[in-house]
Amino acid sequence: MSEAPLSLPSVPLFDARDGGPLEHARDGCLRARALRDACLEWLPPIAGRMMPVLDAVTRRWLRRSRSPYVAEIEAIAAALGFPGIWFLNGSYQWCCTALARDEDGAPWLARTLDWPYPGLGRGVEVARMSGAAGDFYSATWPGYVGVLSAMAPARFAAAINQAPMRRHTGHRWLRPLDLAANVAGTLIGVRHMPPDQLLRDVFENCRDVGAARARLEQTPVARPVIYTLVGCRAGERFVIERTQTGHATRSNDTVAANDWGVSDPRWEGRMRADQMLSATYDEAMNNSRSRREALRDWRGAFARGVAPFAWVVPPVLNPYTRVAVEMCPRRAVMRVAGYDMVAGAQLPMRVAQSNDMAAAAA
Repeated sequence: MSEAPLSLPSVPLFDARDGGPLEHARDGCLRARALRDACLEWLPPIAGRMMPVLDAVTRRWLRRSRSPYVAEIEAIAAALGFPGIWFLNGSYQWCCTALARDEDGAPWLARTLDWPYPGLGRGVEVARMSGAAGDFYSATWPGYVGVLSAMAPARFAAAINQAPMRRHTGHRWLRPLDLAANVAGTLIGVRHMPPDQLLRDVFENCRDVGAARARLEQTPVARPVIYTLVGCRAGERFVIERTQTGHATRSNDTVAANDWGVSDPRWEGRMRADQMLSATYDEAMNNSRSRREALRDWRGAFARGVAPFAWVVPPVLNPYTRVAVEMCPRRAVMRVAGYDMVAGAQLPMRVAQSNDMAAAAA
């Protein structure tokens, strides 16, 4: 298996099997604070002053949700002692792309995570977690309790993409109004578990891909979401498109971005934040379609590991790409790379990489 380039720092691996995300947060307190400050640089200056208010709103909602991790978030916020932890754990990533396919009889899952905040790529870590069903590895950050991309050796791997946005209006200039209406509806009327926290619960408690699929399909969630899930045997590949209480699952064409596999005019594919007021509905739909098609058509091989992350090129790579992951639960492989903007570059560049986190932990 190839090694990460010598010029790149390795993605840190933290053993959180005993203390969980709370111990990870305590160990990474300074890193979490630096990351919070870097993320605030992207937001308007008022965001820093409003963070205690945003924390309070998120805390009130999470306490009324069916999340089993509220007490843990409470403990992490108290341990770190600065605002932003509740808001982080109520946030939702923007555009992402994921592909599940078989190679040499084993399913692989590759994904990028796109968030606008700078510093996420430099700050990404892998936490080795444990639950009733066994160990798993999650690409994460200190202070965050959910799971966005994770691999459980000999069980399954999964990743989250943000689902398209429900439109109440039709004009692109009114997208912020629709976004606000959706957020308000969630905060006021929804008591279900956040999708990323459901995924953690699945990794902790499901012993095989069948049980994981059933939980991800049937458990009500607080927001629409797209899960990509793979098991250990050929053909165990699923894209699960979720509304709060419904689901549609496909086991062919297992590639996902930020629109439904069959577009619905009541829903609009996600786009970058800087396109919020300018993109048309068709442009938003094509944004997801072009990323799905590019990743589907990639002809390299994950299994050989000769050139990890060679598939992370435009349009999959975009200004907000922060993390890329390659996972195979049958082979117990998890490769993680961090991406961030570098002076003089027009697109994010790889700034950290580790080629096999599970092997490093063995």
